[in-house]
Amino acid sequence: MNVAVIFAGGTGQRMNTKAIPKQFLRLHGKEIIVFTLECFENHPEIDKIVVVCLEPWISTLRRLVDKYALSKVASIVPGGDSGQGSIRNGIYEAAHLFPADSVALVHDGVRPLLSDETISACIACVKEHGSAITVVPATETIVQESDGEIVNMIDRHSCRIARAPQCFYLGEIEHAHEMAVAEGRDDFIDSASLMRHYGHSLYTVVGDPENIKITTPSDFYIFRAIIDARENSQILGLWR
Repeated sequence: MNVAVIFAGGTGQRMNTKAIPKQFLRLHGKEIIVFTLECFENHPEIDKIVVVCLEPWISTLRRLVDKYALSKVASIVPGGDSGQGSIRNGIYEAAHLFPADSVALVHDGVRPLLSDETISACIACVKEHGSAITVVPATETIVQESDGEIVNMIDRHSCRIARAPQCFYLGEIEHAHEMAVAEGRDDFIDSASLMRHYGHSLYTVVGDPENIKITTPSDFYIFRAIIDARENSQILGLWR
C-alpha cells in the first residue's frame, strides 16, 4: 500500500496574509491544498491520503474534500506544536490505519506542482532502497560563511536541494518518531534529517524544478504563471 501523508499545518506568516493560511489561498477559484491533494488523488499508485491540518480549518478542508470528490482522503488530523510534531501526528494516524510495510510519502500541502513521474519514482526508490528523498540540482554557487566572511565555496555540481515528497516505509518512520519523542527531540527540520539521525540511509530521486513550495508571495506568482502556461498550452494545442 502507498499512503501520502500531507502536511498542511502551516500558518503562512511569510505570505503576509493573516486571515487565511497559505494552503487555503485560491488560484482560479481552487485552493492550493486541493491542487496538492489532486496530485495524489489522481495518481494510480496512491491508495490513501492522510492530511494534517490546522485544527480550526479542519471543517473547511472536509468540505473541500467532499466538493472535489477526493475519495482517497482517509483521515484529517490536527497539527502539533511544531512542524515535526505535525508530521508525527500524520504518521501516527497513518500507522494506526495502514500496514507497517506501506510506503509513506510525506509531502508539503503547499507543493501543488508535483508530477506523476516523481511520485512513481519515489515509490520505486523506496521499494528498492528503503527511502526516497526528492531533490533538485543546485543551480548557483553555494558558500559557507562565518561572521560575514566566506570560509568555503562548495562545488554546486555535487550539491542537491532537498524537496518533497520524502518517502519511507511507514513502520520505520513511525519508529524514528517514537525514538525522537523518547529522547525529547523536536528540532528536526524535516523527515530526511530525522531518519538520517536514527541511522537510515537516504537515497535521492531527482524531481522537477517546478515542484516549488509556496511560501512567499513571489512563490504564489510563480505558481500562477506555471498553471496559466499549462492551461494556455492546452488551449493552443486544440487549434494546431
